[in-house]
Amino acid sequence: MRAWLRHPSVTLAARLILGLVFIAAALPKLADPPAFAKAIWGYALFPGWSLSPLALVLPWLEMFCGLALCLGIWTRAAALWLGALLLSFCLALGFNLARRHPVDCGCFGGAAPKTETERLADMRWLILRDAALLLLVAHLLTATRNRKGMGN
Repeated sequence: MRAWLRHPSVTLAARLILGLVFIAAALPKLADPPAFAKAIWGYALFPGWSLSPLALVLPWLEMFCGLALCLGIWTRAAALWLGALLLSFCLALGFNLARRHPVDCGCFGGAAPKTETERLADMRWLILRDAALLLLVAHLLTATRNRKGMGN
């Protein structure tokens, strides 16, 4: 099993899936920073002064890291950054879920209007999705652990 997980084609698939997910997530945010700032505001976790900087910086970080993974450059650094973002997303969703404060994640741009119950249910699935993406990050970090100096 370990040999299969370390196979270059599995690592390539993990890099591409993770990279493409984050590129796809970044594009609508880059196109509409005010809408993304509103989504961040909905989490009720950040002071007002931080919303615009976060809405401008996070999508570029997602895009840069996604491109790095797809191109196979700075793989470990990109995976670490995306892992930190995914962990932050999981914590933010989990915190709001625990206090029964429904939020629209803002992950891939605007969403259709939903009821409070639907949004709370969606938040559970989003945490599971982000946990699965964290497994891809863990795979990349494990697969590239001993390959220093190879663009990783």
